[in-house]
Amino acid sequence: MPLKKARPLQLLQGEVDQLQRQADSLMKDAQSQVGSSEDAFRRCQDLQMSAHKTLKALQKLTKADEPALVRNYDQRKQEEERRLENILERLNKLSMELSPPGPSTGLGEISKEESQDSVDEDNDEDGTDDDDDDYEDEERTSAVKPPSQSGPQIYTILCDFKGEQEGDLSVRRGEVLRIIRKTADGWWMAQDMKGNRGVVPKTYLKVGSGVDDENDEEDDDEEEDDDDDDEEDEDEESEEEEDEEEEDEEGEESTDDQTKHSSASNWSTVRKALNEIDATDVLSAMGAIPPGFRPSTLSKLLDEDATYKGGHHIQPELSQSQLSFKDLFLDPDTGRVRARQVRTCVCFTLWSCRHIPTPGVGVQVLSRHIRLCAFDGSQVLSNIHTVRADYNPKSPKSWSFSPRITGVLPTLLDGSCFLRCNSSSPNLGILFELGVTFIRNSTGERGDLSCGWAFLKLTDDAGNPLSNRMYELPVNGGTPYEKDVTLEVTLPRRSAGGVFQQMLQTRRQPKLIVRLKSANSKTRTQLSLLPDTLLFCLSCIHLLVLHQQLLADKLLMDRPTMQNTDLICSPILSTFPVLLEQTDLLDALRTAWTEAEMNMSRAQKRDPPYLKQEFVKVYMSSVYFLLHSPSLPCHRWADRGSEEQRARVIYSTLDTLKNYHQTTGQRAGPDIFFDSTHPHLAFDVTELSFDLLHVSR
Repeated sequence: MPLKKARPLQLLQGEVDQLQRQADSLMKDAQSQVGSSEDAFRRCQDLQMSAHKTLKALQKLTKADEPALVRNYDQRKQEEERRLENILERLNKLSMELSPPGPSTGLGEISKEESQDSVDEDNDEDGTDDDDDDYEDEERTSAVKPPSQSGPQIYTILCDFKGEQEGDLSVRRGEVLRIIRKTADGWWMAQDMKGNRGVVPKTYLKVGSGVDDENDEEDDDEEEDDDDDDEEDEDEESEEEEDEEEEDEEGEESTDDQTKHSSASNWSTVRKALNEIDATDVLSAMGAIPPGFRPSTLSKLLDEDATYKGGHHIQPELSQSQLSFKDLFLDPDTGRVRARQVRTCVCFTLWSCRHIPTPGVGVQVLSRHIRLCAFDGSQVLSNIHTVRADYNPKSPKSWSFSPRITGVLPTLLDGSCFLRCNSSSPNLGILFELGVTFIRNSTGERGDLSCGWAFLKLTDDAGNPLSNRMYELPVNGGTPYEKDVTLEVTLPRRSAGGVFQQMLQTRRQPKLIVRLKSANSKTRTQLSLLPDTLLFCLSCIHLLVLHQQLLADKLLMDRPTMQNTDLICSPILSTFPVLLEQTDLLDALRTAWTEAEMNMSRAQKRDPPYLKQEFVKVYMSSVYFLLHSPSLPCHRWADRGSEEQRARVIYSTLDTLKNYHQTTGQRAGPDIFFDSTHPHLAFDVTELSFDLLHVSR
């Protein structure tokens, strides 16, 4: 009976097992210091190359390659990918431990025999790889005699380079490399900070580690000249390099001290940069992050500066004299907040996103979302609002917003927003940053990535407001402060060119679809009562207006004098800004207030004092109680377990309070805080006190 042929996935599983055993053996030898560190370092480099090769083969493998049906194929493949990633992480750490303190051992100063041996080995490896690949590149694999290695070996990457063939080293802009071997064909053997080795084009390199940039202009001129060289110039260049090598050997003794000092200084910079590597850099080096992705700019602003949060922008703003308010006034005839018109007030809806690249293996996406704000091309002019996107796992590159659900649509999912801004900048617009929150499977690290950004300028070239219609905005890569960075567009590698190819590529460009819309008279009136600068969800306007009215009453009517800055006893004013960051509590307030409005008569709905009185009762018997409930978990962004637990606590508490209201005929009063069945956190005076000097803008 003939033996069964091993399946492709089984073969790769065997290779991973072998790599695991070799890595364990290397770790054991390194800890026990068996053999020299140079031998261990070379073994580590070989294992890294083998692991990268196996990972690429595993990523290219599909279910169609299997001769028979394999159960749980995707799960098994992901398990093997995670094993390889763990092996690579261990090898990367070991490589940095074994790497020499300077470029003097095997990398910075390479003898002629070692250099020639490495050239021969690379030629052999390239030859075997070319037999397996569908294409050959003789110019890339032909190595010539290296030029002088006595010069600086530390280089900085000028722009991103993604390897397309076996042996290429994928690098990102700003990375620091050590050059192992230079060749006249323009493809130099390099090693990055994690120990990965491969070839990179010399036109992507700049001498130095980013500290000593005095010769940048000369290096750029040399690189431009190298781009224009033809085959005859390469022959002359190789002869000149041989002459320079002889001269360098004669003067090596006189420049040895200077070279060592420069190498040690550059290597210390490499060490410092290595310690600052975050999860994003590691994942980018592993190929888990598509080109054009960056750490989220707006997420970083939200974490570092509270002035970009919505709760800050609903606080009163002081005038230039600091003796009155700039955006809060009362109408003396009606006692209501006076309406204020601003230069820009628009309503819009996030519609969908198309052809957005997805992160690769090794990371789990916790949230797909858009962060948006007012932007003039140089600075953020409003709060940063976040809308979470919905997507279909069968089509992960397409995002949608405002899903149809029963009940109240959560604020976090609602794509209908408004922007009020009083800036006079001619370049004022809305900045949309598409982002994902991810967790790394192997280490559990969390992070926020920008998947690109789009900008909608709110005026045309003549300064007129944009018309209300649908807009397709191109999504750019990088950050809003980078130009001409494109996102990855997946196209066939050997597809035909021409007009059809250009049309196909244009259709597959990442895009964000936004619709500008007009507001009815009631919405326009409510918008005019809000602060001068604010971006938030349209469905929460009525709650923001009620808060603005209560704020005006306390600050403009109830204070003894306008110069009085004593603490004000107001639980709503002291806690309401928190709801704009914890939108699930804001949704609970919307639900409770909607039910209260359903039980009001028309006359009561038109009575402002009655509305304010009922709003205070609803707030105190719902959200205020939840804010200080020990059973409510702390708010944590993009944590599904925490979000589900908070939802259960919120709606079970609302049901309990609703039943209490139906049973007793009155809303829960202060006595509920002394009920043993409803525990409450220890009392803090900040729950009640509103500090005008602390919160005013």
